Amino acid sequence: MTAATRADPDAQIARWLDTDLDEWTRTVVRRHFDPVSGSPYWLGQRPRLDFDPRDITRYDQLGAFGPFPLDRLREEDPADLVPLSVPRPLAGRVWDSGGTTGTPCRAFYTPDMLLHRALWRRWSFVREGFAPGRTWLQATPTGPHLIGNGVHEVSELHAGQVYAVDMDPRWVKRLIRAGRLAEVGDYTTHLLEQITDVLRQGRVHYLNTTPALLQALCRQRPELVAALDGVRLSGTQISGDTYRSFTTALRGGICGLTYGNTFGNAACLDIEQDGELISYVPNYPQVTMAVVDKGDFSTQVAPGTVGQVRLTVLHEDLFLPNILERDQALRHPTDHWPTDGVANVRPLQTTNSSPEGLY
Repeated sequence: MTAATRADPDAQIARWLDTDLDEWTRTVVRRHFDPVSGSPYWLGQRPRLDFDPRDITRYDQLGAFGPFPLDRLREEDPADLVPLSVPRPLAGRVWDSGGTTGTPCRAFYTPDMLLHRALWRRWSFVREGFAPGRTWLQATPTGPHLIGNGVHEVSELHAGQVYAVDMDPRWVKRLIRAGRLAEVGDYTTHLLEQITDVLRQGRVHYLNTTPALLQALCRQRPELVAALDGVRLSGTQISGDTYRSFTTALRGGICGLTYGNTFGNAACLDIEQDGELISYVPNYPQVTMAVVDKGDFSTQVAPGTVGQVRLTVLHEDLFLPNILERDQALRHPTDHWPTDGVANVRPLQTTNSSPEGLY
């Protein structure tokens, strides 16, 4: 990406939305399977495939790869997923998935990938009504978690000042699994004290946090929530009742939502029926989402019905076809986007072995 892209992000978004998905698929797949400059991981997989990936011409042919085995991202060198056409040695960040159900998955993000995510995030800020040049508090996971990069995204592309509070979701979920709920309460109090310390000064316009932390803040310091101009939330725990409780607590402030993870994000498209339908659209064309039959990853469910979320990552520098998420959603076709969206996202299953914790 160039300085011109940063100077005119809306023009870049328009170009992305005008991308032909089949053409983009051909470009990405051939880049990763180029015999000389492709990605070491995919070139190593090539002899195991019963087809030549360079013969793929359409997006709907990516099912031939089968579901992507996320366990590989726990073992592989993240650099091996990046094409050799990206100059070595690689310089940049390796980001972790949540790592709350085992060893984290890891992915290397090139500068182009980070900018793609940032420009889409800025687009959603503007669409939701978050004004530039304001002051934010980001109270989310940081460290190895990609959501923590939001501090830079806000400051660099939305002209904001940003306060930050750290959060370790892995520790919280470990405590929950061990039944150490008193310590979970202590850790939550620790976070809320830090959030309160920043917000009580009255300098912060917007809060970026998780639904669970916002719920706790609404209970303990409702006057601080009411004083905000808006909050932005990430996660799969937004029901209609929860959304309505947040908008009531904000007293007219913005309640912006996003859905995604380390590999791909989706921006909120619409909130309809007073929060009973909350839909998202993926950061096209590098991210697509489909809603598929829970027993057959290749079969999409009918529009408006529930299935498992299938994520495909089509970055020039990272190719991950057919990731089966631990989330379910409604399939949500829309005329406003080149691909389907997803709506009313929920965990596929909630058990004691995979608690949601604070994130």
